[in-house]
Amino acid sequence: MTKRGLINRTVETLEKLPEDKIHEIADFADFILKKYEDQILQRGIETLVSKSDSFAFLHDEEDLYDEGDLKEKY
Repeated sequence: MTKRGLINRTVETLEKLPEDKIHEIADFADFILKKYEDQILQRGIETLVSKSDSFAFLHDEEDLYDEGDLKEKY
């Protein structure tokens, strides 16, 4: 089913429900939209960070510690 078809079917179903149930569905739709927007934002931030050269200097840094510095190994 197409997006438009699903929207139309959902609207038809909503018209059959009492008002309090419609409010529940509207709240749920808002929740899903917020969650979706947060995922898009998270992916955008991850992309920016992965493409950023801000911490590139750390790749050339000498390791300050190695396993020999450990007092106990687990």
